[in-house]
Order: sequence, then structure tokens, then C-alpha cells
Amino acid sequence: MSKEAVFTMKLEPKLRKDFFDAVDAIHRPASQVVRELMRDFIQQQSEAKEYQEFLHRKVIVARMQIRTEQSRSDGEVECEFAKRRRDILQATGDGERPMGCSSAGITPEVYMDSFKVI
Repeated sequence: MSKEAVFTMKLEPKLRKDFFDAVDAIHRPASQVVRELMRDFIQQQSEAKEYQEFLHRKVIVARMQIRTEQSRSDGEVECEFAKRRRDILQATGDGERPMGCSSAGITPEVYMDSFKVI
């Protein structure tokens, strides 16, 4: 890759000395290390931007699912998995232990109310 641009920057004397000592220790030119650092920074920023875009899309989908009632409450999910845990334990012969809301016949709303701080 051709190197046609010159990049000038101001540094604190100690930072400059420490940087040059470090690149001298690995026997590499400072400019090469700076280019690598710049490439790494650009890559990190690109990945962060992609992740933020992914997260934004995910939030939009989740909000749409909530508006169209295609989602379930925490309590409903907890009860569903309590039922699954109970069924697995019963199938393996270890079904004596209480396993959450379904084993006691508790509704999702009552189950979630049990977590409220008084």
C-alpha cells in the first residue's frame, strides 16, 4: 500500500518516549505500529457500529411483537419453563421436588408478584 499522507500529532513527552521505547524493544518502526493501531481502531469502531445497528433492529422487532401481542410476559415464560423442568424431573424419576409456579398451580401474575420488593 502506498504511503502518501503525512500525519502529525502532538504528544506528551513521556508518552512519546514510552512509545518509542516500546517499538524499539520489538524492533519495529513507530509508523508501522501506529498504522496497525489505526487499523485496529477502525475495525473496532466498525464492529461496534454493526452491533449497535443489530441491537437497534432487535429492539424494533421486540417492540413490534409487544404491540401486536406476539410476546409473553416474564411470568408466562417462567411458568412454561417450570412446567418443562417438572416434566423432565418426573420423567427421570426425580419429580418430588417443587419446581416453580406450575407445580403449585400458580398463575404467571402471582408468580411474578412474589418477586416484588415490599
